[in-house]
Amino acid sequence: MVQEGASGVNGDWDAPRLQRALDRLEGWGPVVLLESTGSTNADAADAARSGAGEGYVIVADEQTLGRGRLGREWSTPAGGGLALSVVLRPALSAERTGWLPLLAGLAAVEALRALGADAWLKWPNDVVVPGPSRDGGPGPRKLGGLLAERVHDEDAVVVGLGLNVGLGAADLPVPTATSTSLEGVVLHREELLVGVLGRLRERYLAWLAAGGDAGAAGLSADYRAACLTLGARVRVHLPGGGTLEGEALDVDEAGRLLVRADGSEPVALAAGDVEHLR
Repeated sequence: MVQEGASGVNGDWDAPRLQRALDRLEGWGPVVLLESTGSTNADAADAARSGAGEGYVIVADEQTLGRGRLGREWSTPAGGGLALSVVLRPALSAERTGWLPLLAGLAAVEALRALGADAWLKWPNDVVVPGPSRDGGPGPRKLGGLLAERVHDEDAVVVGLGLNVGLGAADLPVPTATSTSLEGVVLHREELLVGVLGRLRERYLAWLAAGGDAGAAGLSADYRAACLTLGARVRVHLPGGGTLEGEALDVDEAGRLLVRADGSEPVALAAGDVEHLR
């Protein structure tokens, strides 16, 4: 069910068309459409504390105070992208739920590919397009990213997603960012939203059915196949400071990146900002 937020719905959204499409996603919703908000993740966390069930979705036409990984800001100008957050309540260990942002990133890539975009993943959960940045520097170019946050004192995890859709080059903060329109892909945000939620639901339910085992659910193999980071030489900027440079070998059973510096044993990284080197 589509619900309008208190501030109304921007005219760019075709709510009836979106509702008809979402009706095919049995078991998910309601989908709350907001004209503008600070952070869809913060809104979804508040909803989870108030008892929102699994599959509750908040979508904003404009997001002004969104958060990315490592405390970065992620804003979405009105009409320029897709900003959404989903409430999930997986009854699994913290080690298993480490796969949630990777799962959501893979779902976004699959939805984008179905609409004609050459989308891939950069570990852990950046959605990217292969190739150099727009100024000729190292790539890949970033279409969007994800952030999963556990809601304190709740059995809930909020998964947030931001994707650049209609933004022009002048609208993007850095040359390594891009949008589907700049990549030559014309799409409706309603189609992308429904595609992302559909693939997320399929992946999530298969993962739950496998008890959170990413290998048994086919998740880890498909993530590896879609991840440009694996096999690349990388520099990882670590959360506590410092860097690690080496070859990105694999992701382990907990979704951590295995990086082997020259002459050393592989190191398992649970977080970090990955830079692909030439």
